[in-house]
Amino acid sequence: MHAWIVDSPSEREGATSSAADSRSQRILDSLRETELADPEPGAGEVRIRVTACGVCRTDLHLVEGDLPAKRAGTVPGHEIVGVVDRLGPGSNRFAVGDRIGIAWLRSTCGHCHWCRRGAENLCPEARFTGWDADGGYAELAVAPEAYVYRLPAAMDDLHAAPLLCAGIVGYRALRRTDLPPGGSLGIYGFGASAHLVAQVAIAQGARVHVLTRSARARQLALELGAASVGEASELPPEPLDAAILFAPSGDLVPPALRALNRGGILALAGIHLTDVPPLNYQRELFLEKELRSVTANTRADGEDFLRLADALKIVPTVVARPLAQAAQTLADLANDAYEGAAVLAMNNEQI
Repeated sequence: MHAWIVDSPSEREGATSSAADSRSQRILDSLRETELADPEPGAGEVRIRVTACGVCRTDLHLVEGDLPAKRAGTVPGHEIVGVVDRLGPGSNRFAVGDRIGIAWLRSTCGHCHWCRRGAENLCPEARFTGWDADGGYAELAVAPEAYVYRLPAAMDDLHAAPLLCAGIVGYRALRRTDLPPGGSLGIYGFGASAHLVAQVAIAQGARVHVLTRSARARQLALELGAASVGEASELPPEPLDAAILFAPSGDLVPPALRALNRGGILALAGIHLTDVPPLNYQRELFLEKELRSVTANTRADGEDFLRLADALKIVPTVVARPLAQAAQTLADLANDAYEGAAVLAMNNEQI
Protein backbone atom coordinates (compact mmCIF):
# COMPACT_ATOMS: atom_id res chain seq x y z
CA MET A 1 0.00 0.00 0.00
CA HIS A 2 1.00 3.60 -0.54
CA ALA A 3 1.75 5.50 2.68
CA TRP A 4 3.72 8.24 4.42
CA ILE A 5 5.97 7.47 7.37
CA VAL A 6 7.71 9.63 9.97
CA ASP A 7 11.42 9.59 9.29
CA SER A 8 14.44 11.31 10.84
CA PRO A 9 15.79 14.09 8.59
CA SER A 10 19.35 13.01 9.40
CA GLU A 11 18.54 9.55 8.07
CA ARG A 12 16.89 10.75 4.88
CA GLU A 13 18.87 10.29 1.73
CA GLY A 14 19.23 13.73 0.19
CA ALA A 15 18.09 15.69 3.27
CA THR A 16 19.10 19.29 2.69
CA SER A 17 21.74 21.08 4.74
CA SER A 18 19.42 24.07 5.04
CA ALA A 19 16.70 22.02 6.78
CA ALA A 20 17.80 23.23 10.21
CA ASP A 21 17.09 26.82 9.12
CA SER A 22 13.54 26.21 7.98
CA ARG A 23 10.69 24.72 9.98
CA SER A 24 8.77 23.85 6.83
CA GLN A 25 11.79 22.13 5.32
CA ARG A 26 12.40 20.14 8.49
CA ILE A 27 8.82 18.89 8.32
CA LEU A 28 9.17 18.01 4.65
CA ASP A 29 12.40 16.14 5.40
CA SER A 30 10.80 14.27 8.30
CA LEU A 31 8.08 12.57 6.25
CA ARG A 32 8.78 10.02 3.58
CA GLU A 33 6.44 8.64 0.93
CA THR A 34 6.84 4.89 0.54
CA GLU A 35 5.23 1.55 -0.25
CA LEU A 36 4.41 -0.77 2.66
CA ALA A 37 3.01 -4.28 2.82
CA ASP A 38 -0.77 -4.32 3.17
CA PRO A 39 -1.62 -4.71 6.87
CA GLU A 40 -3.67 -7.72 7.92
CA PRO A 41 -6.26 -7.43 10.72
CA GLY A 42 -5.58 -9.53 13.80
CA ALA A 43 -8.09 -11.05 16.19
CA GLY A 44 -10.89 -8.60 16.97
CA GLU A 45 -9.61 -6.09 14.41
CA VAL A 46 -10.99 -4.60 11.22
CA ARG A 47 -9.19 -3.27 8.18
CA ILE A 48 -10.51 -0.31 6.28
CA ARG A 49 -9.76 1.15 2.90
CA VAL A 50 -9.10 4.76 3.84
CA THR A 51 -11.14 7.43 2.07
CA ALA A 52 -10.09 10.47 4.14
CA CYS A 53 -7.77 11.33 7.01
CA GLY A 54 -7.70 14.58 8.95
CA VAL A 55 -4.39 16.35 9.50
CA CYS A 56 -4.07 17.12 13.21
CA ARG A 57 -1.60 19.21 15.22
CA THR A 58 -0.76 16.05 17.14
CA ASP A 59 0.67 14.69 13.87
CA LEU A 60 2.75 17.86 13.70
CA HIS A 61 3.99 17.38 17.29
CA LEU A 62 5.04 13.82 16.37
CA VAL A 63 6.88 14.88 13.23
CA GLU A 64 8.66 17.74 15.00
CA GLY A 65 9.63 15.64 18.01
CA ASP A 66 7.43 17.30 20.65
CA LEU A 67 5.95 13.82 21.03
CA PRO A 68 8.77 11.27 21.13
CA ALA A 69 8.31 8.59 18.48
CA LYS A 70 7.31 5.19 19.87
CA ARG A 71 8.64 3.28 16.87
CA ALA A 72 10.57 3.91 13.68
CA GLY A 73 8.69 4.54 10.47
CA THR A 74 5.23 5.13 11.96
CA VAL A 75 2.41 6.10 9.63
CA PRO A 76 0.81 9.18 11.25
CA GLY A 77 -2.86 10.17 11.19
CA HIS A 78 -5.71 9.42 13.60
CA GLU A 79 -8.81 11.06 12.11
CA ILE A 80 -9.47 8.22 9.69
CA VAL A 81 -12.60 7.55 7.67
CA GLY A 82 -12.96 4.50 5.49
CA VAL A 83 -14.89 1.42 4.47
CA VAL A 84 -14.36 -1.98 6.07
CA ASP A 85 -12.77 -4.33 3.55
CA ARG A 86 -11.53 -7.18 5.78
CA LEU A 87 -12.40 -8.65 9.19
CA GLY A 88 -9.93 -10.26 11.56
CA PRO A 89 -10.67 -13.54 13.40
CA GLY A 90 -13.58 -13.12 15.82
CA SER A 91 -14.47 -9.65 14.55
CA ASN A 92 -18.26 -9.33 14.25
CA ARG A 93 -19.21 -5.76 15.22
CA PHE A 94 -19.07 -4.52 11.62
CA ALA A 95 -19.58 -5.98 8.17
CA VAL A 96 -17.52 -5.58 5.05
CA GLY A 97 -18.73 -2.40 3.35
CA ASP A 98 -19.58 -0.51 6.56
CA ARG A 99 -18.29 3.05 6.81
CA ILE A 100 -16.46 3.66 10.10
CA GLY A 101 -14.01 6.03 11.73
CA ILE A 102 -10.74 5.29 13.53
CA ALA A 103 -9.74 7.83 16.18
CA TRP A 104 -6.80 8.68 18.47
CA LEU A 105 -7.59 6.28 21.35
CA ARG A 106 -6.71 2.84 19.98
CA SER A 107 -6.88 0.52 22.99
CA THR A 108 -6.77 0.34 26.80
CA CYS A 109 -6.14 -2.47 29.27
CA GLY A 110 -9.75 -2.61 30.52
CA HIS A 111 -8.84 -3.71 34.05
CA CYS A 112 -6.80 -0.95 35.72
CA HIS A 113 -8.17 1.46 38.34
CA TRP A 114 -8.88 4.13 35.71
CA CYS A 115 -10.54 1.81 33.21
CA ARG A 116 -12.78 0.36 35.94
CA ARG A 117 -13.95 3.80 37.05
CA GLY A 118 -14.80 4.94 33.49
CA ALA A 119 -11.64 7.02 32.94
CA GLU A 120 -10.03 4.85 30.29
CA ASN A 121 -8.37 7.92 28.79
CA LEU A 122 -6.01 7.79 31.81
CA CYS A 123 -5.14 4.11 31.39
CA PRO A 124 -1.34 3.68 31.74
CA GLU A 125 -1.44 1.05 29.00
CA ALA A 126 -3.49 3.14 26.54
CA ARG A 127 -2.31 2.97 22.94
CA PHE A 128 -2.90 5.58 20.27
CA THR A 129 -3.43 5.55 16.52
CA GLY A 130 -0.65 7.10 14.47
CA TRP A 131 1.73 7.02 17.44
CA ASP A 132 1.85 3.50 18.91
CA ALA A 133 0.54 1.94 15.71
CA ASP A 134 0.21 2.98 12.08
CA GLY A 135 -2.43 5.55 11.24
CA GLY A 136 -4.28 6.95 8.27
CA TYR A 137 -1.74 8.66 6.00
CA ALA A 138 -2.08 5.49 3.94
CA GLU A 139 -4.42 3.58 1.68
CA LEU A 140 -5.26 0.97 4.35
CA ALA A 141 -5.54 1.06 8.14
CA VAL A 142 -6.22 -1.52 10.85
CA ALA A 143 -7.75 -0.98 14.31
CA PRO A 144 -9.47 -2.95 17.11
CA GLU A 145 -13.18 -3.03 16.31
CA ALA A 146 -14.10 -2.09 19.90
CA TYR A 147 -12.43 1.32 19.52
CA VAL A 148 -13.83 2.53 16.20
CA TYR A 149 -17.02 4.48 15.50
CA ARG A 150 -19.98 4.45 13.21
CA LEU A 151 -20.27 7.86 11.57
CA PRO A 152 -23.24 10.19 10.98
CA ALA A 153 -24.75 9.11 7.68
CA ALA A 154 -25.52 12.70 6.66
CA MET A 155 -21.86 13.76 6.79
CA ASP A 156 -19.50 13.01 3.91
CA ASP A 157 -16.05 11.51 4.46
CA LEU A 158 -14.07 14.75 4.27
CA HIS A 159 -16.29 16.51 6.82
CA ALA A 160 -16.51 13.47 9.10
CA ALA A 161 -12.73 13.09 9.48
CA PRO A 162 -12.07 16.11 11.77
CA LEU A 163 -14.79 14.95 14.15
CA LEU A 164 -12.64 11.98 15.15
CA CYS A 165 -10.04 13.93 17.15
CA ALA A 166 -10.51 17.67 16.79
CA GLY A 167 -14.18 17.15 17.57
CA ILE A 168 -14.02 14.40 20.20
CA VAL A 169 -11.10 15.79 22.22
CA GLY A 170 -12.46 19.33 21.90
CA TYR A 171 -15.78 18.10 23.23
CA ARG A 172 -14.04 16.55 26.24
CA ALA A 173 -12.27 19.88 26.83
CA LEU A 174 -15.62 21.66 26.77
CA ARG A 175 -17.03 19.20 29.31
CA ARG A 176 -13.99 19.71 31.53
CA THR A 177 -14.82 23.42 31.84
CA ASP A 178 -18.21 22.79 33.52
CA LEU A 179 -19.58 25.66 31.45
CA PRO A 180 -22.94 26.66 32.98
CA PRO A 181 -26.05 26.92 30.76
CA GLY A 182 -26.06 30.24 28.94
CA GLY A 183 -22.57 31.02 30.21
CA SER A 184 -19.63 32.83 28.63
CA LEU A 185 -16.84 30.75 27.09
CA GLY A 186 -13.44 32.00 26.00
CA ILE A 187 -11.58 30.11 23.27
CA TYR A 188 -7.85 30.76 22.88
CA GLY A 189 -6.59 29.68 19.47
CA PHE A 190 -9.04 28.87 16.69
CA GLY A 191 -8.00 25.88 14.63
CA ALA A 192 -9.69 22.59 13.80
CA SER A 193 -10.78 21.65 17.30
CA ALA A 194 -11.74 25.14 18.44
CA HIS A 195 -14.02 25.86 15.49
CA LEU A 196 -16.00 22.69 16.22
CA VAL A 197 -16.25 23.35 19.96
CA ALA A 198 -17.44 26.88 19.25
CA GLN A 199 -20.32 25.53 17.14
CA VAL A 200 -21.38 23.14 19.89
CA ALA A 201 -21.23 25.80 22.62
CA ILE A 202 -23.11 28.38 20.54
CA ALA A 203 -25.80 25.85 19.60
CA GLN A 204 -26.25 25.11 23.32
CA GLY A 205 -26.75 28.78 24.16
CA ALA A 206 -23.30 29.94 25.28
CA ARG A 207 -21.75 33.29 24.44
CA VAL A 208 -18.42 32.47 22.83
CA HIS A 209 -15.47 34.89 22.77
CA VAL A 210 -12.60 33.89 20.49
CA LEU A 211 -9.10 35.20 21.14
CA THR A 212 -6.51 34.36 18.51
CA ARG A 213 -3.69 36.01 16.57
CA SER A 214 -5.06 35.04 13.14
CA ALA A 215 -7.28 37.64 11.48
CA ARG A 216 -8.70 34.98 9.14
CA ALA A 217 -9.54 32.74 12.09
CA ARG A 218 -11.27 35.65 13.83
CA GLN A 219 -13.37 36.18 10.71
CA LEU A 220 -14.37 32.50 10.64
CA ALA A 221 -15.32 32.73 14.32
CA LEU A 222 -17.65 35.63 13.60
CA GLU A 223 -19.20 33.75 10.69
CA LEU A 224 -19.89 30.82 13.04
CA GLY A 225 -21.65 33.07 15.55
CA ALA A 226 -18.99 34.12 18.07
CA ALA A 227 -20.10 37.00 20.31
CA SER A 228 -16.71 38.69 20.00
CA VAL A 229 -13.20 38.17 18.66
CA GLY A 230 -9.87 39.66 19.63
CA GLU A 231 -6.14 39.13 19.98
CA ALA A 232 -5.08 36.33 22.31
CA SER A 233 -3.44 38.82 24.69
CA GLU A 234 -6.60 40.95 25.03
CA LEU A 235 -9.30 40.71 27.66
CA PRO A 236 -12.72 39.58 26.37
CA PRO A 237 -15.63 42.04 26.75
CA GLU A 238 -17.03 40.19 29.77
CA PRO A 239 -15.63 37.94 32.52
CA LEU A 240 -15.56 34.32 31.41
CA ASP A 241 -17.37 31.49 33.15
CA ALA A 242 -15.00 29.08 31.41
CA ALA A 243 -12.21 29.02 28.86
CA ILE A 244 -10.35 26.51 26.71
CA LEU A 245 -6.76 26.96 25.57
CA PHE A 246 -6.23 25.24 22.23
CA ALA A 247 -3.08 27.12 21.22
CA PRO A 248 0.05 25.21 22.36
CA SER A 249 1.44 28.32 24.06
CA GLY A 250 1.95 28.26 27.81
CA ASP A 251 2.36 32.05 27.73
CA LEU A 252 -1.41 32.32 27.26
CA VAL A 253 -2.28 30.55 30.51
CA PRO A 254 -1.88 33.62 32.80
CA PRO A 255 -4.00 36.00 30.66
CA ALA A 256 -6.66 33.30 30.21
CA LEU A 257 -6.84 32.78 33.98
CA ARG A 258 -7.09 36.55 34.53
CA ALA A 259 -10.02 36.65 32.10
CA LEU A 260 -12.01 34.14 34.19
CA ASN A 261 -14.79 35.19 36.50
CA ARG A 262 -14.94 33.91 40.08
CA GLY A 263 -15.03 30.12 40.13
CA GLY A 264 -14.17 29.91 36.43
CA ILE A 265 -12.32 26.95 34.91
CA LEU A 266 -9.60 26.98 32.24
CA ALA A 267 -9.11 23.70 30.35
CA LEU A 268 -5.86 23.03 28.50
CA ALA A 269 -6.83 21.04 25.43
CA GLY A 270 -3.54 20.25 23.71
CA ILE A 271 -1.33 17.19 24.05
CA HIS A 272 1.70 19.51 24.01
CA LEU A 273 2.14 22.93 25.66
CA THR A 274 5.18 25.15 25.98
CA ASP A 275 6.25 26.03 29.51
CA VAL A 276 3.76 28.03 31.56
CA PRO A 277 5.22 31.20 33.14
CA PRO A 278 5.04 31.56 36.92
CA LEU A 279 1.49 32.28 38.08
CA ASN A 280 0.54 35.00 40.52
CA TYR A 281 -1.84 33.47 43.05
CA GLN A 282 -3.78 36.69 43.78
CA ARG A 283 -4.25 37.72 40.13
CA GLU A 284 -4.67 34.37 38.45
CA LEU A 285 -5.83 31.63 40.84
CA PHE A 286 -7.56 33.23 43.81
CA LEU A 287 -11.40 33.26 44.02
CA GLU A 288 -11.52 29.51 43.32
CA LYS A 289 -10.41 29.64 39.72
CA GLU A 290 -9.28 26.26 38.39
CA LEU A 291 -6.76 25.04 35.84
CA ARG A 292 -7.47 21.61 34.31
CA SER A 293 -5.70 19.53 31.70
CA VAL A 294 -7.32 17.30 29.11
CA THR A 295 -5.91 13.87 28.30
CA ALA A 296 -7.22 12.13 25.19
CA ASN A 297 -10.82 10.91 25.49
CA THR A 298 -12.96 7.96 26.41
CA ARG A 299 -15.02 6.02 23.90
CA ALA A 300 -18.12 7.38 25.64
CA ASP A 301 -16.90 10.90 24.80
CA GLY A 302 -16.64 9.88 21.17
CA GLU A 303 -20.09 8.31 20.99
CA ASP A 304 -21.67 11.28 22.79
CA PHE A 305 -19.98 13.83 20.57
CA LEU A 306 -20.82 12.10 17.30
CA ARG A 307 -24.50 11.91 18.29
CA LEU A 308 -24.43 15.57 19.32
CA ALA A 309 -22.65 16.67 16.15
CA ASP A 310 -25.30 14.92 14.09
CA ALA A 311 -28.20 16.37 16.11
CA LEU A 312 -26.79 19.93 16.10
CA LYS A 313 -25.72 19.74 12.44
CA ILE A 314 -22.13 20.66 13.24
CA VAL A 315 -20.28 21.34 9.98
CA PRO A 316 -16.47 21.40 9.95
CA THR A 317 -14.74 23.90 7.70
CA VAL A 318 -12.36 21.74 5.68
CA VAL A 319 -9.59 22.16 3.13
CA ALA A 320 -9.00 18.97 1.14
CA ARG A 321 -5.56 17.93 -0.12
CA PRO A 322 -4.47 14.77 -1.95
CA LEU A 323 -2.52 12.09 -0.07
CA ALA A 324 0.46 12.84 -2.31
CA GLN A 325 0.69 16.27 -0.63
CA ALA A 326 0.66 14.98 2.97
CA ALA A 327 4.05 16.42 3.92
CA GLN A 328 3.33 19.81 2.40
CA THR A 329 -0.09 19.87 4.05
CA LEU A 330 1.50 19.30 7.46
CA ALA A 331 4.11 22.00 6.76
CA ASP A 332 1.33 24.40 5.81
CA LEU A 333 -0.51 23.56 9.03
CA ALA A 334 2.62 24.52 10.99
CA ASN A 335 2.40 27.93 9.31
CA ASP A 336 -1.31 28.38 10.19
CA ALA A 337 -2.33 28.18 6.55
CA TYR A 338 -5.78 26.71 7.18
CA GLU A 339 -9.01 27.96 8.68
CA GLY A 340 -10.80 25.00 10.15
CA ALA A 341 -9.32 21.59 9.35
CA ALA A 342 -7.08 20.14 6.64
CA VAL A 343 -8.05 16.68 5.37
CA LEU A 344 -6.19 14.26 3.12
CA ALA A 345 -8.41 12.77 0.42
CA MET A 346 -7.47 9.37 -0.98
CA ASN A 347 -9.48 9.98 -4.16
CA ASN A 348 -8.61 13.12 -6.09
CA GLU A 349 -12.23 13.36 -7.23
CA GLN A 350 -13.12 14.29 -3.61
CA ILE A 351 -11.14 17.53 -3.87
